[in-house]
Amino acid sequence: MRTNPWFETVAEAQRRAKKYLPSTVYGALVAGSERGRTIDDNLSAFAELGFAPRVVGHHAERDLSTTVLGVPTKLPVLISPTGVQAVHPDGEVAVARAAASRGVIMGLSSFASKPVEEVAEANPDTFFQLYWSGSRETMVQRMDRARAAGAKALIVTLDWSFSNGRDWGSPAIPEKIDLKAMVRLAPNVVPRPRWLWKFVKSGRIPDLTAPNLRPPEGGDAPTFFGAYYEWMQTTPPTWEDVKWLREEWGGPFLLKGVSRVDDAKRAVDAGVTAVSVSNHGGNNLDTTPATIRILPSIAEAVGDQVEVVLDGGVRRGGDVAKALALGARAVMIGRAYLWGLAANGQAGVENVLDILRGGLDSAVLGLGHASVHELTPDDLVIPPGFTRTLGADTRTAASDIA
Repeated sequence: MRTNPWFETVAEAQRRAKKYLPSTVYGALVAGSERGRTIDDNLSAFAELGFAPRVVGHHAERDLSTTVLGVPTKLPVLISPTGVQAVHPDGEVAVARAAASRGVIMGLSSFASKPVEEVAEANPDTFFQLYWSGSRETMVQRMDRARAAGAKALIVTLDWSFSNGRDWGSPAIPEKIDLKAMVRLAPNVVPRPRWLWKFVKSGRIPDLTAPNLRPPEGGDAPTFFGAYYEWMQTTPPTWEDVKWLREEWGGPFLLKGVSRVDDAKRAVDAGVTAVSVSNHGGNNLDTTPATIRILPSIAEAVGDQVEVVLDGGVRRGGDVAKALALGARAVMIGRAYLWGLAANGQAGVENVLDILRGGLDSAVLGLGHASVHELTPDDLVIPPGFTRTLGADTRTAASDIA
C-alpha cells in the first residue's frame, strides 16, 4: 500500500527522509559537530519553555503575517539558506516555489545547486546569502549578480567553521559525482532506489557544484569543496569589512551567526538591518548554547535598533511562537524544510510550512492574541536559569570601526 504523501509533523517528514535518502546524504543533514551537544540543545531547549494559555477572550481570527527587512511575509518563517541540496532533483527551485505558494521569503545559499536567476524567478521574495570568501572584487561580482537577478536582501554568514569532527563519523561526500564516485557510493545508494530513480527521471545526476560562484568571465562552476577551499584561503573579515559589505550591497542586510551581545552591538554599529541569532544549526562550535537561550539578551540589547531573527532547532509552530515571544521578529528553518523536500518535493516543503502555520496559529489562539505581534515573555513559563547571556560586558563604540 502506498504511503499517504501528506504528513502531520516535521518529525514524520524526518522519518520519511531517513527511509528515502542514502545514508550519506541523510547523515550530512542531521549531524552536528563533535559531540552534537549544540544541536541537541537547540532542540531540547524549546521543550523547557512552557505556555501560559488563557481560557476566555480568544480571537476568532489571527494575523500571522509580518515583514522581514521590509519584505511582507504571510508567516514569520523564512527559508534559511542551505548549501547544495542533493535531496531532490529540483532542489532550491522546488523550495522557492513552495515558499512562494505560502507567501514566505526564500533564502538562497551562494553554495546552492541552482542559480540565483532561476530561484528568484520562482520566488520574487528571495534573499541571497554570501560568505566572506574570495577577493573583494569577486564578492562585488556575486552581489551584483544577485541584485540583477532580483534578490531583495543580502544575508552574510560569518559563523561558519565547518567542523568535520563528529563522534559518530562524518559522511563521505565526493567532490563530484562521476563514475568512480558512483561505484564507491553504490552500497549507500542502491538500498534507496527511489532517490536515485527521481534523478534518473529528471535526466541529471546529483549536482555538487555551486553555479552562483561561477566566474562572470565564464568557465566551470566550482565544486562545493572548491568553494570551501576558497573560503579557507580567504583572510577572515573584520568589522570594517562587514561595514564595507553592507555599503557595497546598499540594501537590506542581515548578519547571520550572532550569539554574543557585544557582537550584536558591533553589528548595529556596522549598519546592518538585521541580525540572526544562530549557531549554524550545531555545525559550528559545539557546546555553544541553544539559540533560544541567548535570544532574549540579544533582543533586549539591540531589538529596538535592528530586526532580530532566530535560527536553530525550530520544528513546530509552538517553537515559532516561543521565539517571537522572546523577541524574534521571525525564525529561519533549515533541516525541517530539507526533510520535507526529501519526503515529497515541493509539496513536502509546503506541507512543512503548513504544519508550522497550524502550530503557530494554535499557540496564538490559545494565548488569547489576535496577532503574532502581541506575543511577549508573559505568554511563557520560563524556568530559572534557562537563558544565557554571552559577551554582555563589552561595548565597542561605533568610532572603533570607522
